[in-house]
Amino acid sequence: MKHRRMPKRKVAMAGGAILAVVAAGVTFQSANATDSPKEFKAKTLSATAAGKLASTLQQDLGADGAGVYYDAEARALVVNVVDESAAQTVRKAGGKAKVVENSQAELKSARQTLTDKATIPGTSWAVDPVSNKVVVTADRTVEGAEWDRLSRVVETLGGKAELKKSAGEFKPFASGGDAIFSGGGRCSLGFNVLRNGEPHFLTAGHCGQSGSRWSDSRGGGPIGTMLDSQFPGNDFALVKYDDNAPQPSQVNLYNGTARRITGAGEATVGMGVQRSGSTTQVRSGQVTGLDATVNYGNGDIVNGLIQTNVCAEPGDSGGSLFAGDTAIGLTSGGSGDCSFGGETFFQPVSEALAVYGAEIG
Repeated sequence: MKHRRMPKRKVAMAGGAILAVVAAGVTFQSANATDSPKEFKAKTLSATAAGKLASTLQQDLGADGAGVYYDAEARALVVNVVDESAAQTVRKAGGKAKVVENSQAELKSARQTLTDKATIPGTSWAVDPVSNKVVVTADRTVEGAEWDRLSRVVETLGGKAELKKSAGEFKPFASGGDAIFSGGGRCSLGFNVLRNGEPHFLTAGHCGQSGSRWSDSRGGGPIGTMLDSQFPGNDFALVKYDDNAPQPSQVNLYNGTARRITGAGEATVGMGVQRSGSTTQVRSGQVTGLDATVNYGNGDIVNGLIQTNVCAEPGDSGGSLFAGDTAIGLTSGGSGDCSFGGETFFQPVSEALAVYGAEIG
């Protein structure tokens, strides 16, 4: 049976020993947020293996779990929990437990408050399990009254949220390039997939509309037709190849080689990832947030995105985010560029595969 964390009022009455620790400048939370006991040493895991363990533990913990992230230096999965009983469950499974203040339900409530009161173009928010807060980011277009409004809403959330400013401007990364073309625009191919045994590929939904024809060279003959496009809300699309010839399940590394992709997986905060796109080719970075909401303006709001510090530029849209041989996401948009950096958001590929009943080819 799972046990909920002790309410703050009861903690305050629990005894003089705890009060003495607090008076010394050490919080009750940090006293609990210790490394695993020696008898339950955290397992050394790859990012992919950590993602699988994270999925299992999140199901086992339910409401007692409060987010996970991958500690790349220690090569360990860190799992936030709300009480010591849940922490023991994590340790026994090989993870590193961290008792935190904000539960998943509290962070979800904070996100809903932002949706209700601060839906402003040029903003994004995502849960950061490392800080156990919802991190709200405003791009350079958010200023004046809108900045004041956003600041007030974040302030009302107290320790559940923090506000940051981006020097760039959030926008979908779609414009010219050399990967896949439709009309006057270009994007990047994400992943080749199979649907009902036939070859298709995934790209970003904002790149085109259902029925649009796509080629692999500017002015070249079409190679496929977009069967479905989902944007805003989501940001993924499915293109069916005209030719039923098998297509390689790989990602172009732009160095004369390609990376074989064997399946799809879920992102974990702290995971090291790479992105391949037709404008800036291959770039690397880390996952910094999950379940991000991004407001690109003009009513184009996308939910459930992966937030990263990988750079990207126009034309990289739809391109592949991967970790090793595992497909992770499709490039959506962000701010900045590959000269100065910025944030880039990705549509989880697992959701697109599930919606279309497809699999990595």
